Parts: sequence; C-alpha cells; structure tokens
Amino acid sequence: MTIIDAHSHLWLRQDTEVNGLKIQTLENGKSLFMGEIRQMVPPFIIDGRNTAEIFLSNMDYAQVSAAVVTQEYIDGLQNDYLREVEQRYPNRFLCCGMVDARQPGYYEHAETLIGQGFKAVKLPAERLIMKDRRVLLTCDEMMRMFRLMEKNDIVFSVDLAPGAEQVPEMEEIVAECPDLRIAIGHFGMVTRPDWQQQVKLARHPNVMIESGGITWLFNDEFYPFTGAVWAIKEAASLVGSGKLMWGSDYPRTITAITYRMSYDFVLKSTLLTEDEKKLFLGENAKRFYRFENPVELPYIKNMSE
Repeated sequence: MTIIDAHSHLWLRQDTEVNGLKIQTLENGKSLFMGEIRQMVPPFIIDGRNTAEIFLSNMDYAQVSAAVVTQEYIDGLQNDYLREVEQRYPNRFLCCGMVDARQPGYYEHAETLIGQGFKAVKLPAERLIMKDRRVLLTCDEMMRMFRLMEKNDIVFSVDLAPGAEQVPEMEEIVAECPDLRIAIGHFGMVTRPDWQQQVKLARHPNVMIESGGITWLFNDEFYPFTGAVWAIKEAASLVGSGKLMWGSDYPRTITAITYRMSYDFVLKSTLLTEDEKKLFLGENAKRFYRFENPVELPYIKNMSE
C-alpha cells in the first residue's frame, strides 16, 4: 500500500510572533509559545531543529513514501529551507511556500515563490482573523493571487477557522477559480461545531480534505482514535472516499504518539474497507498532488517483536 502524508511541517528554528505573542525555539524540544512553554517536538530533538533528515528517518521506518510539507505562521516563514528540502529530496517531498497575508503586498511574494518553483502555496487562514482586524479570503489582492495560482496550476493549501465562518469565502473562491486545486486541512477542524460545512466544500471537483491534526483533535480519546475513524466515515458519506487524504501534522503530534501510530489506527480499523484505506492513506494524495513513482519501502522488524 502506498502511504503519502498530506500534512506535515519542517523548520530549522522557530522565531516569530502571532498577534504580538512570541514563538521561539528553546532546548530539548520545547518552545516558548504565546506566553507559555510547550513541548513543540519530541524531547530527543534537543536542538529544536525539525529537519527533513529526521523526518525521512521516521518516514522510512513507518513506510511513508512521500509527504506534503505545509507551513503555519506559528513556525515563521520557512520558504528558504523548504525550497532546499524539495530540491534535495524531490521524490519524497512536495513543499508549500507561504506568504504573510496579514500585511499587504503578498501578491508579489506569491509571484516570487511560484517563480522559484513552489508547486503549492499555504495559508493558515484562521490566523487572518486577528484581534483588531480581519483579512478576507475574498479581498482584491487575495483573489488576484488565487487567479495567479490557478493560471500556474499551483495547489492552494489552507487551514480554516473552526466551524463555517470562512466557508462562504471559500465558496466564492471556488466559483471564481474553478480549476484551482484546493486542499483543506485539519479535516475541517473535526470535533468543533459545524466541521461538516468545511468538508462539504469537497463536493466541488477541485477541492480535497486532508486529516492533518486529526489525532490532536481526538487526543482526549487517544489511540486507537475510534472517534476519528467514525469521523472519516461520516466525511466519506458527505463527499465520497475519493475526496479524503491522510495527514499526520508531524512533528507536533508525535509528542503524544509515534509517527506510525498517526496512521495505523486507520490501517487496523475494522470500520473501513481495504479500498477505503488505500484511497485515504495514499492513492487520493498521489493523484491530487501528482506524485509520480513514489518509493517502495520495506518493513523493518523491530527488536521488540
């Protein structure tokens, strides 16, 4: 079975601010995060460098052929590093560029990123709803950027605010740019009210849903995340199994579970058919992101077996 991760993160160092609150790499996997100390990555990453090489080791161990690397404002813009990563490992990573849409002038930055070879652009859209103002996904500069992305066949990766607040804006984007490939993250913020409204956007031919962060959202339930499996089944009933993709939200989620655990709860579930598992864990992402000839990875037996 080909397994592809549709939602992951890489960075060399966090050093940024969101809503005036600092996020900064500390030691032993911890970060200063908006006024408190958080375990951002596993403690064995003592320098806080969340590198492609560490991720590849996890991917090889878990038999994950390829991964989409998204971005988030809480990590700072990582465009320079991610461009190097994709150039170094073109058959393993598809990396999203990111613009800072909280300030005007991001259209020109998007042009630059596309010119540099990025095949996807990420927006953490929930961060555009700020304490003192809001940037609409349908404002003039944003729509101009989406038309540019559609023209150049660039994937739009987006995490929306919980619920249906930004769904009407997304409907307008889809109507204006019907050929813009769109991947909606965090499984529509499943576990939050009205998450199904985000999922229903995938009824449009060009829209997909990926499950990055689903184990975080069901963390109170914990492994084997039966509630998450039932949510996958509900989403499939709304839009079809061919519209859903697995994502891990690596590395933050593996402070609680192993990387392999972030998908094998799906693999071992008796609630999903083998065909549904194949589509969700890799085939849909392979088609949508156009991964060609993903690597085949052997299973390596554990010492504990």
